[in-house]
Amino acid sequence: MVMSKLFGIVSTDMGIDLGTSNTRVCLRGRGVVIHEPSVVAVKRGTTEVLLGGNAVGRTAKEMLGRTPLSIDVVQPLKGGVVADFDMTEALLSYFIRRVHNRKRWFGPRVVINVPSGITAVEKRAVFNATERAGARKVYLVEEPRAAGLGAGLPIHTAQASMVVDIGGGTTDVAVLSLGDVVLSASIRVAGDAMNEAIVQYLRRNYNVLIGANTAEEIKVRIGSALFIPDDELEGGGVLEVKGRDLLAGVPRAVAVTAGEVREALQDPVDRIVELVRETLEQIGPELSGDLLERGMTLCGGGVLLRGFADLIEEETGLPVRVADDPLGTVARGTGIFLDHLDEFAAILECAEDEL
Repeated sequence: MVMSKLFGIVSTDMGIDLGTSNTRVCLRGRGVVIHEPSVVAVKRGTTEVLLGGNAVGRTAKEMLGRTPLSIDVVQPLKGGVVADFDMTEALLSYFIRRVHNRKRWFGPRVVINVPSGITAVEKRAVFNATERAGARKVYLVEEPRAAGLGAGLPIHTAQASMVVDIGGGTTDVAVLSLGDVVLSASIRVAGDAMNEAIVQYLRRNYNVLIGANTAEEIKVRIGSALFIPDDELEGGGVLEVKGRDLLAGVPRAVAVTAGEVREALQDPVDRIVELVRETLEQIGPELSGDLLERGMTLCGGGVLLRGFADLIEEETGLPVRVADDPLGTVARGTGIFLDHLDEFAAILECAEDEL
């Protein structure tokens, strides 16, 4: 205990919202200090990160789709979990080094969030990657718990709160009460799946191939879950999209409408709505009464899709609100756990618990 307090004085504990698309790092009492894409650029066939270990985040994302054969740009997390162990370690090492460089001899304690329902093997991968990246001790917190705190919900009371977190790789749905998860469900369909649906729609209907970044731009500019009048959308609901003609093999531009994008997004949107409905069907009557009164809170970048909150409300009949700054909700909650780490440590999962 004495040594732990000593290390705490000479190290900088941090919270990490490790997402499929973006990673946010927060410090005790300071909130989010880093917000970067979860992307790493390496020399092909190796684990050597370019630019002296600094080709991470925005620097690496700018290379996506533009690299020579000698460079690979890697997104090391898929569906919210570690898909490439070495690259995840490189990603975490970069962020820890940026925050903790001057005190590198004493590794920080790290609170890091994970999707609900991941396997023991997937948890172990997160523990190992974070420890090898330089953490002294690692604590895991389920994303719905962090999201509930970050959204300002009274999750420590006996009344139920419901959170729907739509990130890049996963959608997490959870009912929270007395500070813990009563019921949760997760599906690896979220923002990235929406982007891929747009890519496949243009490929299927126009024989035009676009990249994930272009698909993201289409979704943001004219995408919706419900019908939105064209005069409320950019460009009157029509967007010129540039890609590669798969038949002629040359660059080509096509005009895509908001209605087409809505059609492309229907499958991933429907699967998320169905997950919410299935979760509601499993909760008990007392919790159902709480939710009828208090509704549910949406967070994560995916909920910014136009009309999504209205669709959830139509399909469930519950009041629905979007959290303030939904992109940063989980990171804020992770920061709250970090600020009260000595108090919460006993209820958070750490590597020693598995021994």
